[in-house]
Amino acid sequence: MTDQNHTSALQADVMIVGAGPVGLTLAMDLTSRGVSVLICETRRFAEPPNVKCNHVASRTMEQFRRLGVAQKLRDAGLPADHPNDVVFRTTVTGTELTRIPIPCRRDRYTETEGPDAWWPTPEPPHRINQIYLEPILLKHTAALPGVQLLNRTQFAGFTQDDTGVTAIATDMDSGVTRSIRCRYMVGCDGGSSAVRKQIGAKLEGTAVIQRVQSTFIRAPGLRALIPGKPAWSYYAMNPRRCGTMFAIDGRETWLVHNHLNAEEPEFDSVDRDRSLREILGVGPDFEYEVISKEDWIGRRLVANRFREGRVFLAGDAAHLWVPYAGYGMNAGIADALNLSWLLGAVVQGWGDEAMLDAYEAERLPITEQVSNFAMNHAQKMIRARRAVPQNIEEPGAAGDALRAEIGREAYELNVQQFCCGGLNFGYFYSGSPIIIPDGEHMAPPYSMGEFTPSTVPGCRAPHFWLADGRSLYDAFGPGYTMLRFDRSVDVRPLERATAAYNMPLTVLDIETEEVPKAYTHRLVLCRADQHVAWRGAHLPAEVYDLVGMLRGEGQRIRARRKALAWEGVVA
Repeated sequence: MTDQNHTSALQADVMIVGAGPVGLTLAMDLTSRGVSVLICETRRFAEPPNVKCNHVASRTMEQFRRLGVAQKLRDAGLPADHPNDVVFRTTVTGTELTRIPIPCRRDRYTETEGPDAWWPTPEPPHRINQIYLEPILLKHTAALPGVQLLNRTQFAGFTQDDTGVTAIATDMDSGVTRSIRCRYMVGCDGGSSAVRKQIGAKLEGTAVIQRVQSTFIRAPGLRALIPGKPAWSYYAMNPRRCGTMFAIDGRETWLVHNHLNAEEPEFDSVDRDRSLREILGVGPDFEYEVISKEDWIGRRLVANRFREGRVFLAGDAAHLWVPYAGYGMNAGIADALNLSWLLGAVVQGWGDEAMLDAYEAERLPITEQVSNFAMNHAQKMIRARRAVPQNIEEPGAAGDALRAEIGREAYELNVQQFCCGGLNFGYFYSGSPIIIPDGEHMAPPYSMGEFTPSTVPGCRAPHFWLADGRSLYDAFGPGYTMLRFDRSVDVRPLERATAAYNMPLTVLDIETEEVPKAYTHRLVLCRADQHVAWRGAHLPAEVYDLVGMLRGEGQRIRARRKALAWEGVVA
């Protein structure tokens, strides 16, 4: 088309549909690798996001540290001295049952006591709502060279061929249609993803686990009514109405989740005002303002595939689940950071096209695992809410004993989701075409809360501090990083082999004595996303085959080896 409703084609290496946290993080990482990016977003620039995610996982913060935004995020959100505790009460203003202590952001790096103060990383988790997080990511991304941001632009479809993708997008204000040519496209366009629908991927799983009537309120007088030490999250447990409340600004804005019961199938079937007052524990005279209604359905849905040719899915476009442990947005960001270094390798020319097969092979199985963790915990929480005793608010010794028992149960059930080391550090990639197993051990199992540090290929390289005071991850290069624990091991053959493909390789000689016991090999080769790709006592004889597998040529290498073995048999 050449009329006034169609403009000339725009171009970029990668087109991203959706400028939420997942799309923005993907753009940030791609541009750090010299990849040009075009982002298509329906909202206006800096239009406030919904009040959604309240938690940035440690693994996410590790990557934000590398991308240069971790401190900006640490400086935002709740007041610096506001406790990030999770407290369980009969109502928000009622009797406290138990408390999970979590350091405020002022003490996040220095606190050493409590279940959430042990994190083996330079970047522990951070509690911050998406209304504060997303604008920081947007401002940072918009200022990067190589980023084109098209706001108020509706993605309308695409075609693809052997060399790229041609997408069509419409300016929502002028009606002008734009053609966008890119090498690859990623749908980060949420649960109703148009990209997912066009590639024919299907969401599979449990469509409804629970409905949640959620209300974002302004209530300046509420904090004064809450007894004791403030908290970030409040769980209300009483026989009338169970719910959860999050402090948003630490002063007057709050997000209140009313967990509907099975016999309450519709959001409007429950009196919102009455339920909210029962959760807060306030009377009819208490004044508050509804800022917005944020009702949502808890699900466990995972797309049956994350890719069609040159088009990929990430974040809610690929999976939706109950956000226990705060792993909705964080899982999407993990998708983005897994995919971005693979796309970067191929666009830069040192990665083979087949390297991109690793994305679905790695992320889809992990998504299934994490979504089941979340669903199982959601079902336990539903049972716990149904089992709240009628006499939980009874005064006296009997009531005190009952509340202590309920408090212990609530603590044991929930400490794992709020101090979720396993979900952060325990997951591993197996069956990946670019992970080279050594046959020695299997990766250790993990739970929501617990994990065993390991250097089994596919696991996250356990963190430690270098002799010069830097974080191990701060010394990682943009491609692969070889950790050498014995300088006598000659790695020059690997350096020559990687140089032949222009593959970035950083050799890091480890001199500190404070090394986790999981490091039992003299050589540990790590990927840009901190997962171990290979380990050994010395380099393999066929070092070019190792490099070939790392850049995605494993299938061809195995076919060649099979052919040579067959020729040997024939001879």
